Amino acid sequence: MKKVILLSSLLVLAGCSSTTQESGKKKAGKQPVSSLTYSVSKGSIKSKSRLNSVHSLQQAYQRWRGVPYRFGGTDGDGMDCSAFTQTMYQEVYDVSLPRSTYEQVEVGRPIAKDELQPGDIVFFRTGRSSRHNGVYVGGGKFAHASSSVGVTISRLDNVYWRSRYWQARRMIDD
Repeated sequence: MKKVILLSSLLVLAGCSSTTQESGKKKAGKQPVSSLTYSVSKGSIKSKSRLNSVHSLQQAYQRWRGVPYRFGGTDGDGMDCSAFTQTMYQEVYDVSLPRSTYEQVEVGRPIAKDELQPGDIVFFRTGRSSRHNGVYVGGGKFAHASSSVGVTISRLDNVYWRSRYWQARRMIDD
């Protein structure tokens, strides 16, 4: 059963606000699925098993690891942070998230940093009007499309990310 999270308005925006574009050689084997249909539901949805999702998150990350950052990108040639988050949710949970960071921060439910579980989405303020996000994978780490190194895993307690942490949202409940 395919799940779709819908919002009341549709915006087709790239998620990260950085304009840095990088090129790289590594390409992912699977293209992300994009949906332009979003629903008004802003609550989190039920998941089959969070334990299975940890393994699935790791596998999905490995498929995309090293893909270069590209503002507005949505495939193995390059992707931005919200496309990566959207792709991870599609692959791991069969859930369609909105395309942009600004839309993704409106779905699910807010959670405290000390409540983070693998699969939660973490959000950062990286500039005056710039936002960034990634998928929490456990152990104080999150997977994301970094504008400097492409798809990677970073630590939340890293000096850069710790000072820019904004909020976390749970899209899926057990």
